[in-house]
Amino acid sequence: MAKLAVGALLLLLPATGTAAPPQFSATVSRISKAELRYSYRPGCPLGPSSLRSIRLRHWGFDGKPRTGVLVVHAALANEVVAVFRELYAARFPIRRMVGVDIYGASDDASMAADNTSGFNCRRVGDSGSWSEHAYGKAIDVNPVENPYVHGGLIEPPAGKTYLDRSRRRRGMATRTGVLVRAFQEAGWHWGGRWQSSKDYQHFSTTGR
Repeated sequence: MAKLAVGALLLLLPATGTAAPPQFSATVSRISKAELRYSYRPGCPLGPSSLRSIRLRHWGFDGKPRTGVLVVHAALANEVVAVFRELYAARFPIRRMVGVDIYGASDDASMAADNTSGFNCRRVGDSGSWSEHAYGKAIDVNPVENPYVHGGLIEPPAGKTYLDRSRRRRGMATRTGVLVRAFQEAGWHWGGRWQSSKDYQHFSTTGR
């Protein structure tokens, strides 16, 4: 009887030996012009030699660890790694993280795919001014969950369901959340604090 009781008890105990999730990892590498087929062209503010590709681990919305790629200014690579290490520790989910060249350097296509991205040699709308992305000094995170709202437009359009920022959902940038905090600790600025418009996905070193 005693043996049966012990056996029954063992069936109720939680399983042991569950594999721990992989640790955060990041690799910083140089990047060539050929790898920036669409996002770089002659006349851009800086060339490939001033950029770095960061291959890093992040959490997906499915709760599984994934590997993504960000292209940023070489001088900022370590800061970016520190930011995403903190996000990984907090299990902050990121939908997708690939270079914008996958989308032909189309910002609209990248946003529509909910892609987190860095460098892209492009202008700010029709202003003629270079975007901070053209300097590798800006990162857009989860564009659908964190849309760019300006002049009556919502970019990407799927971000409309996330306009109520008081309704906090996974992947969103919020004033007191880990995403905004991690970038702030690195000295970056959040577009969600802009006055005339709100770019909830946008983080940059200059605030532009």
